[in-house]
Parts: sequence; structure tokens; C-alpha cells
Amino acid sequence: MTWLGEMVRQWPPTSAQQTYPRVVVDAGTWQSAARHLAAGEGRLLSLWGEPDAVHMALESQGIAVLSLACPGKQFPSVAGIHPPALRLERTVRDLYGLAPIDGPDQRHWLDHGRWGVRHPLGARSPSPADGDPYAFLTAEGPPLHHIPVGPVHAGIIEPGHFRFNANGETVVRLEERLGYVHKGIDGLMIDAPLERATRLAARVSGDSTVAYSMAFARAVEAALGIQAPTRAVWLAALMAELERLANHLGDIGAICNDASFSLMHAHCSILREYVLRASHVCFGHRLMMDRIVPGGVTADLDKDGIAAVRTLLTTIDRQFPELIELYDNTTSLQDRTVSTGILNSELATQYAAGGFVGRASGGTRDMRKAPGYAPYDSLSFEVPTRQEGDVDARVWVRIEEVKQSLRLLEQILDRLPGGPLRTDHAGADLRGSTAEGLALVEAFRGDVLVWVRMGSDRKVARCHLRDPSWFQWPLLEAAIEGNIVADFPICNKSFNCSYAGHDL
Repeated sequence: MTWLGEMVRQWPPTSAQQTYPRVVVDAGTWQSAARHLAAGEGRLLSLWGEPDAVHMALESQGIAVLSLACPGKQFPSVAGIHPPALRLERTVRDLYGLAPIDGPDQRHWLDHGRWGVRHPLGARSPSPADGDPYAFLTAEGPPLHHIPVGPVHAGIIEPGHFRFNANGETVVRLEERLGYVHKGIDGLMIDAPLERATRLAARVSGDSTVAYSMAFARAVEAALGIQAPTRAVWLAALMAELERLANHLGDIGAICNDASFSLMHAHCSILREYVLRASHVCFGHRLMMDRIVPGGVTADLDKDGIAAVRTLLTTIDRQFPELIELYDNTTSLQDRTVSTGILNSELATQYAAGGFVGRASGGTRDMRKAPGYAPYDSLSFEVPTRQEGDVDARVWVRIEEVKQSLRLLEQILDRLPGGPLRTDHAGADLRGSTAEGLALVEAFRGDVLVWVRMGSDRKVARCHLRDPSWFQWPLLEAAIEGNIVADFPICNKSFNCSYAGHDL
């Protein structure tokens, strides 16, 4: 039994949890768990708050949630010894007013001083909405200059501020300032009817609407003790692979475009458009928004949809290999991507980075494989990895994942079962006043986590949604150090972290 399993054994489960146990622990156990994380003996999956408690999802040969009551509005800092928790802790402080004891960074994170209120989800207190000055970190050494970029950027892109300290053209430090697209998702979820909450989850990050919808649906299903019909599960996987395919094709082209190789961008954009059009034929929406709901799916795949996907697979199989060859044999493009923006494997492991960011630096994490979920546990596919950790490696992981998604789509079409699309959950027994569920789903960026508590009125009492970008944004700061300023756009695009998914 691992240390996490031993902790769970010592503390009784709290509620009708259907997937992974949640236990209420004391401060000593909380700190012990943080020390295990710092020693590399587990992974931090997320950290979030409520008005009088904090929760921490962990993985160590199993997954569990530890909860700590905070009657004094304080809790022992995890980030003080395990840095990946830092921004999550700062967010808990901003939203709920729960202060991490000995936290290494007391600055606000999501709160830009524009809300007119402090701690909106905790003990609310009024605050002037005049904007707080943000104290960026300083750098010392040879003559340095500051380069502020954003939050408004050229082109259609979400807002984020990047503050560079540079020595000539070499980046010495990059610090990010995010939170500009904070939407109050955590607050909107409180007491939301299930239908509204489902729609909110689908809109956390638009390019991952399928992944968020799937994760939210699975978490609710776990809380209610129901299962989606088999056909619905397979259709959801088909949507997920179409979403993954569209995003990877778009990213490959966009990375090349940031290296001024617009030809690849044009061809990849055309292929991405083919995927979006096929998705519309299949499910009536280019992004397949609101098609996955608790208990199943809202749209079926007919013969026209099957034909559209098979035509799409044939088209990409014919055209994509030529684009791979073009990428691999263009010397000027390779000069911009190889050995640029290297993320070392130690940092990637420490931050439990998933998706192409982690797998390009030696990681192997993929929620479809472990802990695994249907129908992927009965499908054949590989998890591509690279060791170099540079922009080129992140491109190649995407290329190989495109190939894997094509094969997965073939298998799903060949084996798609019949049957109903939805399970009625109106009569589900909550077995008490509340029930909880937690789900992990592999989005194109990495693992999306959703934890939900359902009230006896079948409204969402509390919900926490964690994007993979929470653990990837800080790694971009590390990867850009020592590179030239002109390589930031290509490094940034190779990470392609979500602003909306992070800012919540």
C-alpha cells in the first residue's frame, strides 16, 4: 500500500463518492502529503477551495482527494515545498480568502483588483475596483531591459501579459500575468441546475469543449451512480478524437506560421477545416458543443456522418504524410524548432505535465491509458513520446498523435455498438443529502479534472474544473529562459496553453 492509500485508510470517506475516495484529514497529514509530493513520490492533480475548507487531489498508484477544514481561514502551504501548487493556492486565496501559511508568494493571482469585492466566494468584503498594481519579480545581473508584451496581442488571441527581462536578445526571465478572462465559473456553478451547469462546463475552454463535457458528465454520473449507454460512450470517444485531430492539425500549422513558414499553416488549416466540417455533419455543431451530457449524448451518428468521417480519414491519410515530409525536410524551419524552448524532463515530471508538453519531455501520462476509461480500454493505440523537450519534439508528438487519432477513429467506426443514447437520471438515488464524483479525461492538451458535489435537489452544490494549462503555463516560463526574444512566439505556440481554461 502506498503512502496515499495508507492516508485514505486512516481517515473515513466523507460522502457517497463513486469514483475516488475523499477523506477529511488534519494539518499534519496534509503537510505529510505535501512532503511526499515534494519528494517525487506522487503527483498533484489539483488544489481548490470552499469557504471553510481546501481540497487536494493526488495520485500515487491510485487517486484520492484530501480535504482540510480551515476554521481560521488558513491552511499549511503546499507550494512552500511543492511549487506546482503555487498558482492554485493563490487562486484559493483570491476566491475564498483562505490564506496559505508560509506561502512563498502572497500576491493576488486571478484578482486584478477590478471586481469591486475581495474573496467573492468566501467571506466577501468590498474593495475599490480601481486595479491593484502588480509587483513583477525583478532580475539582477548584467545590463537588463524590460519588454512588456500584452495583454492585448496582434491577431485573434486571448489576453495575457508577458513581462520579459532580457540581456540584449537573450531572455533572462519571463513572468506571466494571467486572469484577464476570468469568468467566475466556480461561482456560476454553485446551485446551478444540472442542465445549466452542463452548458457552463462545455464553455470553460472552447477548443476543449468535448473534453470538458465528457469530464463533467463522467463526474456527475459517478455522483449519481449511473452509467451512460455503451453507444453513447463510443460516440463521445469519437467526438473526443475529432476534437484532438482538429486541434493538433491547427497547432502544427500555427507553430510553422510563427516560424514564417506559412505554406504549412495554410495546408494544415485546410485539413483542420475538413475536420470541423465533418464534425458538423456528424453532430450538428463544428465544435460538438453540448453534445455530451450527464447520462449520454444528445446527437446520434447516422450514415451521412459515418461517410463524412471515412472520407475525412481518407483525405488526411493522403495529404498529411506530404506535410510531414515538408516539415522534416525544410532546413530553415528545422533551424527554428530544433533545440528551441527546451523543457527538461525533471521539471516536466515535477509539475506532472501532461499532453504534448509532458510527453515531448519524456513523459508517458495519458488518462486514456491510466487510470483509463471506456471505450479506450478496449481500443488499440500508442502514446507517442519524445525525449528532447524542444519545440520540434512538441511538434512531433502532435504529428504522431494525429496518426493515432486516425486509427482510433477507424476502430470506433468499425466497432460502434447500437443501442440507446441516454440514461434517465431523474430517479437516481443520491443516498443522502449530497453525493460527489471526480473524473479525469484526456483532452488534446492533457488531463482535464472535474470534481462535482450534487445536492439533494439535483443542483450542483460545488464544482471544480482544472485545465491542464495550470501546470503547463509555469513551465513555459522555464522553457524560454536562455532563448532569444524572437523565439518566444514559437515557444508559446508549441505549448499552446489555454487562457480561458486557466482563468476560470
